[in-house]
Amino acid sequence: MLFLVATPIGNLGDITYRAVETLQTCDYLLCEDTRHSRILLERYNVHKPLKSFHKFNEVERENAVIDDLKNGLNIALLSDAGTPGLCDPGQKLVQRCRQEKLPYTALPGPCALIMALTLAGIDNLPFQFLGYLPKKNKQLQETLQKMLCYQGLSLCYETPHRLLETLVFLEKLAPQRKITIARELTKTFEECLEGSATELKSHYTQEPPKGEIVILIPGEKEEVDYSSLTPQEHVRELEEKYGLTRQEAIKTVAQLRKVPKRNIYNTLIK
Repeated sequence: MLFLVATPIGNLGDITYRAVETLQTCDYLLCEDTRHSRILLERYNVHKPLKSFHKFNEVERENAVIDDLKNGLNIALLSDAGTPGLCDPGQKLVQRCRQEKLPYTALPGPCALIMALTLAGIDNLPFQFLGYLPKKNKQLQETLQKMLCYQGLSLCYETPHRLLETLVFLEKLAPQRKITIARELTKTFEECLEGSATELKSHYTQEPPKGEIVILIPGEKEEVDYSSLTPQEHVRELEEKYGLTRQEAIKTVAQLRKVPKRNIYNTLIK
């Protein structure tokens, strides 16, 4: 049987009793980074064979793992921190288990996404999670625009060395919108700061960020009735409000109205 085991995102004391018991009974453990996992495992006296399983080798390792599961072995999958399959290896292996009708289960535990939602203390329903932000500027801007147009709360992960660049984009797109940055969760220097993109950019310019980062962006405070706007008015509103190009605005309007992009385009050129 395959066990997806959530591991601490910072504080080693956050692992569950059930997780430790499961790890102690498995035949071997799949680890995103065996050196990283060994620190946790030694803390809880878990001595099992470790095999690396990360985004660069999960495809080639998959068949061997599936064969072992078919032969009745118990295997645990651990990411470096948090829940496997959520921005970490594991999703493809689960899909293969489903295809092969092999038993598997997930053990609940630490998740930066959920902890950031709890710490922020803001209205969090509905919410959307977009994983790690894109690295290329065009895709980054498109993703941020999608988050700003969303009517609920948007969350994403970001790395320390890219945070300032992301805040520069947000400062341009929505200078008045309040943003929350949750960082170093469960660790000694845990923080959860709220402010405009300009305020947060100033803070992190003076104090360069470290650790994993969760960005929370509230959506529009009032629900917009798109039916009251013509497609032309809707496109123009996004162009003026968020500085979108015509093509970007058309794409976003199509997503918000849940219609093909060509429908909006055809309406505009009539």
